[in-house]
Amino acid sequence: MSLLRRSRVAALALLIFLPACRDGSEPVAVPTPSFTLGSGTTPSATFGDPTGGTFDGVPFTKGLESPGWQATAGTLVAQARIAPFAAGRLYAFVGVAQYLAVQRAEASAGGTHVKGGVAGNGIRRGGRSRLETDRGAVAGASAVVLTYLFPGQAAALEEMVTAQANTGPGQPHPAFAAGEAIGRAVGAEIVTRAQTDGWDNPFTGTIPVGAGFWISNTSPPTVAGGQLPGVRPWFLTSASQFRSAPPPAFGSPAFQAGLAEIRAISDTRTAAQVQIAAFWAQGTGTPTTPAFWIQVATAGINAHGLSEREATHLYALLSATMADAQVGCWDAKQTYWFIRPWQADAAITVVAAVGKPNHPSYPSGHSCVSSSAAEVLSAYFPEQRAELDAMVIEAGLSRMYGGIHYRFDIEAGQQLGRSVAQFSIAADRSGHSVLTPNDD
Repeated sequence: MSLLRRSRVAALALLIFLPACRDGSEPVAVPTPSFTLGSGTTPSATFGDPTGGTFDGVPFTKGLESPGWQATAGTLVAQARIAPFAAGRLYAFVGVAQYLAVQRAEASAGGTHVKGGVAGNGIRRGGRSRLETDRGAVAGASAVVLTYLFPGQAAALEEMVTAQANTGPGQPHPAFAAGEAIGRAVGAEIVTRAQTDGWDNPFTGTIPVGAGFWISNTSPPTVAGGQLPGVRPWFLTSASQFRSAPPPAFGSPAFQAGLAEIRAISDTRTAAQVQIAAFWAQGTGTPTTPAFWIQVATAGINAHGLSEREATHLYALLSATMADAQVGCWDAKQTYWFIRPWQADAAITVVAAVGKPNHPSYPSGHSCVSSSAAEVLSAYFPEQRAELDAMVIEAGLSRMYGGIHYRFDIEAGQQLGRSVAQFSIAADRSGHSVLTPNDD
């Protein structure tokens, strides 16, 4: 079976057959895709959120709202042709807003884990009010953040909120309206962060010139994502916290070996390698690489039957970690300014579907993001680590097949991404992080 097909099969397996993990105990196989809510606790209880639970009270037919809003974000990113290096930041705003909104709405409503009874407004484990509180919080937060990011879609986004509020008989439920109001307030706070996170500060550095340095695609020279090292991270203490060690010196035996490998691939590139490069390109005009991994998370959420709180927790941790990995990656890129393979050897061709990114080669941004995502997902679904790691490996190879990265770019990116994720996971598990209400 080809690597491309194995990757797609792995994604399908995540969608259908993810086993349910119970706080570190033995995994329980999910027998069918139609997982029934209320089957037990989930891995998210170990990630700074001891109040996670599942619905086991009032029957309901409406599922989670957060996956739909995540998918909407992906569609809007693709339609607006947001560049991959910029898209990761946007997904983090949506994910974090959703999770903080759900936490704050549940706390305002009287709690989330009331044993044997009902909190002040009727919320209990599985109660209709909790369901509506969570749905409203997600809708309100998502609409405010996405409207800020895509103002031309404001009317359509508000129509989504209205439609969700009126789902089912006797709607809108008062708890939905209360949750929505809280969600909108949280969304406004995230918008304030977005306006002041440093993204709008122009790149003011100097792009070096000379042997071994990357050459900009534009004249005058520019660097895509040049402002990223100055963007405020979610978990990292600084952009340079996990900066990669220097790449092989230009012209050294290690460099020449790495360059020769890409030249050999270019000279003998197979149709299967072109397919793999195109599959993982995920460039401008698509939802981009962060959205791919968010879709994998959605598969796990659906298979496990996670609650809204648990789902938004995963989305928030995953998207914020990927955003931080990108910040750290660009810090390293703009430290070493390393030459791209096709610039070092004019005989190297680039797969058209991949294109020639206008930023330095080392380390690989795709690998930084993918490895950080797989690390978070493996922490939630440890029994899937082998499959997730295989996808990261293929994603890295795809950039070599495409002619745009050396192997050492990929390896450095994977190490940086894993380091960022491990730090983010530890911060989240502490219960004192940016994902904890009133603690940033």
